[in-house]
Amino acid sequence: MANQSSAHPILCASFNQDNSCFAIGTKDGFKIFDCDTGRLLYERVIDDDDDVIIELDLSGYESSNGIQFLLLAIGAFVIVEMLYRTNLLAIVGAGEQPSLSPRRLCLFNIVNGTSLRELNFLTSILAVRMDRKRLIVLFKEQTYIYDVNSLEKKQIIDTVPNVQGLCAFSACVDNPYLALPASTTKGSLLVYNVVDLQSHCEIDAHRSPLIAMAFSSNGTYIATASEHGTIIRVHLISDATKSYSFRRGTYSSTIFSLSFGPSADLPDILLATSSSGSVHIFSLGFDLNERKSNSLLGSIIPGSVSDALDPAHHLVFHHAFSAGVRSNAVVQKIEKASGSSNPDPVVLRATISMISFSGYYQEYSLRINNKNEATWTLERRSKAIAE
Repeated sequence: MANQSSAHPILCASFNQDNSCFAIGTKDGFKIFDCDTGRLLYERVIDDDDDVIIELDLSGYESSNGIQFLLLAIGAFVIVEMLYRTNLLAIVGAGEQPSLSPRRLCLFNIVNGTSLRELNFLTSILAVRMDRKRLIVLFKEQTYIYDVNSLEKKQIIDTVPNVQGLCAFSACVDNPYLALPASTTKGSLLVYNVVDLQSHCEIDAHRSPLIAMAFSSNGTYIATASEHGTIIRVHLISDATKSYSFRRGTYSSTIFSLSFGPSADLPDILLATSSSGSVHIFSLGFDLNERKSNSLLGSIIPGSVSDALDPAHHLVFHHAFSAGVRSNAVVQKIEKASGSSNPDPVVLRATISMISFSGYYQEYSLRINNKNEATWTLERRSKAIAE
């Protein structure tokens, strides 16, 4: 997720594959934080000799704390991607110096400070994704697929012009899918198996071009939003069929991010952040009191995957961010309760982490009762960058 606007200090911000950490890139370097504690794990600073030093706090890792190493680059980063909570980091510069060319991808071992490999290209890199088998590098009209261990180039996919580097990547071993826009005039997408190296399906999701996509944690569903941002749809990958269709709102709004809950089977909830500054929560497959109703959590027929019966009803957390500021929100943890003697039992608890490009990290506890009433509690709020 990158932002080219100079109005906000963060150039990129992304969670890792299991949402345990998040990384930000700025005009001065990058930082990596622990989502559970909000603790700073890595920070790029410049010493008196203008050398770039990364301070590491590796508590919970196999290595000792306080390691420092020299990174042969000075300046801004527009892509900072982690491979889970491992020592592998992929970085792309903003082009301020030759060593930070946006056409160069640097892979680093952040434990011993060695540069594993540099990949140089003819055009600017727009996005990078990784899992334990594949490295995905996106360009305007092509996508490269590499073996992440040997860096052998496995496939080149020719794409429609994709100037935003829009993609979705499932790191699930059983469903290793990559989704890319398939049209510049409508909201269709190509789903590609990056291990088998073959196209899986094409989905016509919207009438307008796509603006956001995200796979569920098990890779069986994909959520999409178009440039209008009024409708969010969820498709089942196995047969390319629409499973849910939710109305976010009546007026157009730019969808900044989509994220599913971490459930291993059918996802529980889907989050969307938008340019209105709100976080929208939709329910998938979570049945309330074993009956069908018009509420958010009861709008799904038990035991089936069908369209939401009342897509206009969903939960909205207003003013979570400043309007117009890019943001990203993920579900870290989720718990469903069954049975309670309380009058208004809590039926769903979730921990939601949010990043805004204004520099703030926020963690909320979300509770929803059987009346579809939501309570948000701010658990942590910190500034990810200095003023």
